[in-house]
Amino acid sequence: MSKISYYLPVYLICDVILSADIISTVEFNHSGELLATGDKGGRVVIFQHEEECKNRLQLRGEYNVYSTFQSHEPEFDYLKSLEIEEKINKIRWLPQQNSAHFLLSTNDKTIKLWKISERDKRAEGYNLKDENGRLRDPFRITSLRVPVLMPMDLMVEASPRRVFANAHTYHINSISVNSDHETYLSADDLRINLWHLEITDRSFNIVDIKPANMEELTEVITAAECHPNQCNVFVYSSSKGTIRLCDMRAAALCDRHTKFFEEPEDPSSRSFFSEIISSISDVKFSHSGRYMMTRDYLSVKVWDLNMENRPVETYQVHEYLRSKLCSLYENDCIFDKFECCWNGSDSAIMTGSYNNFFRMFDRNTRKDITLEASRESSKPRATLKPRKVSTGGKRKKDEISVDSLDFNKKILHTAWHPKENVIAVAATNNLYIFQDKIN
Repeated sequence: MSKISYYLPVYLICDVILSADIISTVEFNHSGELLATGDKGGRVVIFQHEEECKNRLQLRGEYNVYSTFQSHEPEFDYLKSLEIEEKINKIRWLPQQNSAHFLLSTNDKTIKLWKISERDKRAEGYNLKDENGRLRDPFRITSLRVPVLMPMDLMVEASPRRVFANAHTYHINSISVNSDHETYLSADDLRINLWHLEITDRSFNIVDIKPANMEELTEVITAAECHPNQCNVFVYSSSKGTIRLCDMRAAALCDRHTKFFEEPEDPSSRSFFSEIISSISDVKFSHSGRYMMTRDYLSVKVWDLNMENRPVETYQVHEYLRSKLCSLYENDCIFDKFECCWNGSDSAIMTGSYNNFFRMFDRNTRKDITLEASRESSKPRATLKPRKVSTGGKRKKDEISVDSLDFNKKILHTAWHPKENVIAVAATNNLYIFQDKIN
């Protein structure tokens, strides 16, 4: 795991960072053939693995732009006098059933199902239209022609097939496709809805934690995900650092959880910031379905679904920031929502940090490594050097002081190829793709 080779920064928009260009989500499809990114400007950019590189191990991380389309536009809710951002919050791929690809993308309020398809032939020889597409006079048609398909340059089309709207009062933070491949769930701060992919005008509310009196509100939903194998099971996390596992077979409304995961707090370490840093920003099931992983502000925890009282593994991401929580609170960085991801075999996990650092943890050896995604320190085909942060005392040559970290450079979104040791890391408006080094 420690031999990660810098491979290619493929999505470099410009040196001047525009808000609309900041990447807000990254997701591989189920085969790893395609990689989708969404940004704050409402655009979706899809990268495709290079065909000629598939059998060359040194070029597994070679991806090129496949399709770009505008998924969402800015809107205005006139009833609530509220602007609705075009920013893409989440992208989720559907399993491929035919030659076309399908994905769900969502902003704060509206979820869309997109079809991505290729066209390399066009029909010619119409009877009622001429070569320029203009209608012909029917009375001048003296013979019938059979249209023929002619080859043309490959064109990738993105077309919206479904629009799922008007079901969320609050901002959507999660979407997750169910293992039955027919339904998916969407979650906002207080509710989780279950949708059928073919039905756009109604959804089923399966979790509702909104109190009758909003002054009694003590926690919000921060993330939700369906189980990878059991279509009746899902989990959702909260701002209080708890995770609830629900079974839809038990009741139509899953306000009563089946399992409740929470780690007891150490009273000696309690502070003003304890509740804020315990808020879970992401939850992910392992591919096997046996474990789930949660990310809070300072750590990543792995839970066994059969043990609710504490996690089986805890990995400190940037414990050296504990002494900086006051300044992080003042500049609002303490509210950043970092994501986490598993590798294809569930043997390693990855998550982001500040200063464009990202952390990888090997679950078998318990080794960890800190790497940096930056154009300045990386050259194509060069090996990434591990980075270390000095917390005080004498700083070694290759270490960086905790006081020198740039909190404006942060890696919130990461993705791991489902079959290969290829990772995608979003650093502001740049997307970096890395692969492990082949000797």
